[in-house]
Amino acid sequence: MLVRLLLSVFIFLFHISIAQTFTATVDNNTVAENERFQLNFIFEGKELNALKNFNPPSFNNFKVLSGPNQSTSMQIINGVSSSSLTLSYILLSNTIGTYNIGSASIQYDGQTFNTNPIKITVVKGSVKPKDEKQSGVSDQEIAENLFIKASIDKSRAYLGEQITVTYKLYTRLTIAAQMSVDKLPQYQGFWAEELETARNITFNTEVIDGKQYKVGLLKRVALFPNQTGKLEVTPLELTIPIQIQKKKNPQNIWDDFFGDPFGRSEIVQYPAKSNTLKIDIIPLPQNNKPDSFRGAVGDYNFSASIDKRKTKTNEPVTLKLEITGSGNIKLLELPPFELPNGVEKYDPKINEQIRRTGTISGSKTAEYLLIPRIAGVREIPEIEFSYFNPELKSYRSIKSQKFVLEIEQGSVTADVYTDKQSVKQLDSDIRFIKTDFNDIKIKSELLLLQPGFWIAGIVPLFIAGGLIYWKRKQDKLYGNTKLLQYSKAEKVARKRFKNAKKLLEQKNVEAFYSEISQALFGYLEDKFQISKSEFTLDRAVDELLKRNVNPELVRKMRVNAEKCEFIRFAPNTNPTQAMNEMFNSFSDVVIDIERYISK
Repeated sequence: MLVRLLLSVFIFLFHISIAQTFTATVDNNTVAENERFQLNFIFEGKELNALKNFNPPSFNNFKVLSGPNQSTSMQIINGVSSSSLTLSYILLSNTIGTYNIGSASIQYDGQTFNTNPIKITVVKGSVKPKDEKQSGVSDQEIAENLFIKASIDKSRAYLGEQITVTYKLYTRLTIAAQMSVDKLPQYQGFWAEELETARNITFNTEVIDGKQYKVGLLKRVALFPNQTGKLEVTPLELTIPIQIQKKKNPQNIWDDFFGDPFGRSEIVQYPAKSNTLKIDIIPLPQNNKPDSFRGAVGDYNFSASIDKRKTKTNEPVTLKLEITGSGNIKLLELPPFELPNGVEKYDPKINEQIRRTGTISGSKTAEYLLIPRIAGVREIPEIEFSYFNPELKSYRSIKSQKFVLEIEQGSVTADVYTDKQSVKQLDSDIRFIKTDFNDIKIKSELLLLQPGFWIAGIVPLFIAGGLIYWKRKQDKLYGNTKLLQYSKAEKVARKRFKNAKKLLEQKNVEAFYSEISQALFGYLEDKFQISKSEFTLDRAVDELLKRNVNPELVRKMRVNAEKCEFIRFAPNTNPTQAMNEMFNSFSDVVIDIERYISK
């Protein structure tokens, strides 16, 4: 009887006390430097549909890793319903000190509700982490039901042989929102090529140790080792927002009486980290290594052809070399060849077609323009291309045929009197010899006092000096490949941004992100003379900091680069808006870096 009476009193009080509240909470008021913590803004009331215009506070002293992540819950007690909306952020503490997180505001039914400010103390060292989340679920429990697994198709490979790394997400939990990248894997000692994957993650089922998991492909990378020994691939680190069921609270009388029949839940930001991969890279065998071998590893075909066998002096001939097959097409070195005397060669036009669907494959062609200068019969010797086949564990060589050129003497000069126009010009160009000089007057002024004399004498000297300086500068520039790359880095980046703008207008998402990332990475490679095989984001950051570039600008560069790499983790993002924001942000970063370096 007493219990019923108490229950009636509680229900009555609940009826009359339901009101709208808007509060802010954190999981810890004292955090260590560079430690994450969660900030929640919770609105409780009868109806959530009337909510609008949420305005978060400024997070000037913290880095926002994720948010706002939204979750809702509802409960009905004795016919009376109440609801709550939680907007959560994952923040990272930057510097030591005590800071205030200001008030957030939200509008409900014409009224504005504000939270109280929250004080956060950031200390040096480490604060003992909480093993339990607010939901009462530990990290260990989450780790058993959600993890990232990195796998390789081979743990032992030859130098230059492709190794495919696959990153998969295994989960038995509900992923509530988009994932964010904490740290990309480092491929020290490898040339890396991203393999094509779907922009949106598609989950399949897989059973491990009797447990059924949903498995989604995150990322696939083709690695080509450029050094031997024991190499490592560092983990991929993501922050994954997951929806966790709240456990019953023994301090809540309503949970004691009724439990939680509506399955209230909260969003937990879980830091997931893949395993480290170790790979043993062995050198290529030295036995039977051909002299023409230039580092190509894979399975290739080679061919050479010319567009004509008979020609005349000073008329061009095109020699085409083509390599097709599977392997590191990007770093393939074309075989050299000898030319007979009297035939000039110009720099080739290179074209690459690369397929990145699984095993890297495609073609690389070079077209050389040859100009014969002397008449006669000339022979281009056989051209040999060699490669190492890791499947057969042996070297292979392919030779082209010889090319014989029959060169006839071409026309060097043309008869200047063969057309009517030339004949008409004779009347004005050739005149009679003048024998009478009565109409010529001798000037009495000194020539040295005439300004025209000095202008005619000095101006050509300045022009000649300027031309000599420009020519020496160009010779120095083209004689130093690194200096040439440094000088043209900004020009090449500007050209890539122009191409990216066209792809943006065409809404070609994949090509746009590829072009804009190449604009940034190519600019940094050329500016700091870093080869493609040795370029990493961390090294670029170190080079920028060495040159006293603003750390905030460096951080902005890293954030944009990582966001571009993992843009497919945001399937709900408006593609056009995201591409516009990315284009503007990347171009601003390159312009600002160029200004700092120019200083």
